[in-house]
Amino acid sequence: MELRHLLYFKTVAQELHFGNAAAKLFISQPPLSRQIKELEDELGVMLFTRTNKRVTLTDAGKYFKDEVDAIFARLDESKSMVKQIHKSESGELKIGYISSVYQQHLADVLMAMRDVFPHVKTNLFEIPTLTQVKALEQGNLDVGILRAPIHSNQLTVQTLFFDPFMVVIPNGTPAFTTQNQLAVHLKQSPFIFFSKDFAPRYNDKLLEICQRMGFTPTIVHEANNVHSILQLIEAGLGVSILPSSLKQQYGYLKVTFIPLENIPVNTEVVLAYKPTNQNAALKWFIEHYQEGR
Repeated sequence: MELRHLLYFKTVAQELHFGNAAAKLFISQPPLSRQIKELEDELGVMLFTRTNKRVTLTDAGKYFKDEVDAIFARLDESKSMVKQIHKSESGELKIGYISSVYQQHLADVLMAMRDVFPHVKTNLFEIPTLTQVKALEQGNLDVGILRAPIHSNQLTVQTLFFDPFMVVIPNGTPAFTTQNQLAVHLKQSPFIFFSKDFAPRYNDKLLEICQRMGFTPTIVHEANNVHSILQLIEAGLGVSILPSSLKQQYGYLKVTFIPLENIPVNTEVVLAYKPTNQNAALKWFIEHYQEGR
């Protein structure tokens, strides 16, 4: 039994007419009839009932048709998968990330990936969480590095780490011996933070922390990326409360990070991607990005 026998059977079973099936297959009718007869002889069953007026499937033929249809569907799926894999080995990987992600780790992973997938082009997009979720759902991104919660039933979400918050103030600010002293200082200071429209969940975290410390922050400057916020703090224009992981990335700036005691508020950093995405480079990236966290 060869694949052509199955194709010929499938076509006749669809058309229920040998002449029409032969035309569809671009062969003459006698060779088609011989091929079907060979298949029936090999199986030891009649697949079709033939009369002068019509062709019908036998019960065995109906069962065999379902099986053959499944074989061809699986074959089409395999062909599609092979093309996806080939594309992933020589195509592109679109990565979204938030501005507060530790970029050195991302760079290290991409450098290692270049050795494994030398022909894959990586495109990086620094965009906020809400925008990333939409782009991932629409297939405009392959993977996103973002902050939970992620409200989407189309995406797989994997935790990278939980990031506590720290107070960030300009260098040269007098030291505080207690957190109450720190709270008094923050209450009297202008705050610099993300726009509520740009990062609403971040904004909620800031308000929760400040409320736990007994005050409502006075936000006088807003920015849409963390580097701008830190530069404004460095310039003495205000203070902020930001994820502690930024201390490692922006240690060169003239700002001071102060841990918060007994305030168990943190932010979850996650990877998100579509589980149906079979990009081999994506699978490699996910595995190795998580290893370094």
